[in-house]
Amino acid sequence: MFFHRPRAILIQLTLLLALGFSACASFGTKATPTPLGPTVTPVPPTATPEPMALTVNGEGVSVAEFQAELARYKSAQTALGKTVSDADASKTVIEDLIAQVLLAQGAKAAGFDLSESALQSREDALANQLGGADKLSAWESDRGYTDASFRTALKRSAEAAWMRDKIVGAVSTAADQVHAQQILIFNADDAQTVFAQLKGGADFNELALKYDPNTRGDLGWFPKGFLLDSKIETAAFSLQAGQFSEVIQTDTGFHIIKVLERDSQHQLSPDAFLSQQKRALRDWVAQQRAQAAVVLAP
Repeated sequence: MFFHRPRAILIQLTLLLALGFSACASFGTKATPTPLGPTVTPVPPTATPEPMALTVNGEGVSVAEFQAELARYKSAQTALGKTVSDADASKTVIEDLIAQVLLAQGAKAAGFDLSESALQSREDALANQLGGADKLSAWESDRGYTDASFRTALKRSAEAAWMRDKIVGAVSTAADQVHAQQILIFNADDAQTVFAQLKGGADFNELALKYDPNTRGDLGWFPKGFLLDSKIETAAFSLQAGQFSEVIQTDTGFHIIKVLERDSQHQLSPDAFLSQQKRALRDWVAQQRAQAAVVLAP
């Protein structure tokens, strides 16, 4: 847990120069002034570095920004009726901030660096949405931001969004997919009986109809990484069209999978396409995360 710490204020003390005068000057005689000492230029105060919650490849995320994101995350979870512990909330926000920094760094490496004018336009737009610059300043202050730290966070967010769009935009609308059907049974002995019947030449479609009259166990088309249970997916992609699997046990029950069709470049459904985009983004971040130098504040 990170706590906001007040900045130390360095007070520059004024140096007082004592002026000496000759004590032996006679009455009516002009005194000879004692030469002044060398002029001393006050040393400007050194700014106290803003405390950092974490650094990624040397780039820091301030405690103020972390606290602001943490408060926003908790508020969102509360609005959804969910309860999350402080530890879990902190972990989630930290990982999200690390991903954001990595994405922003990726954007710079790809040649995108948000200009000052573009950043100012974004800040002006936010001010207009909130009702003016004063309202934006108050919003920043309430969340522990200074104007400078808020601009840093806003710039990083915009650059991360650019890189995210670049990654998901490269995902193809077609992929290697299978069209599969399953027989789902909730008893292990019954599942083995059905498997023996299939081995003996029983019609898969008829048995699927018996156990699922509504859909005949049709799973539709799907790519790798789409199904929630990886066992089903692994089995399906190991089969050729017309083949069926052995009995597969999952938390749901006992499955026998048959592949009806395969297509190396089948058009993705909207849900599958979104899943592939999320997977591409997740894989990119994981790869960069494994290579990054990440330091968390104690």
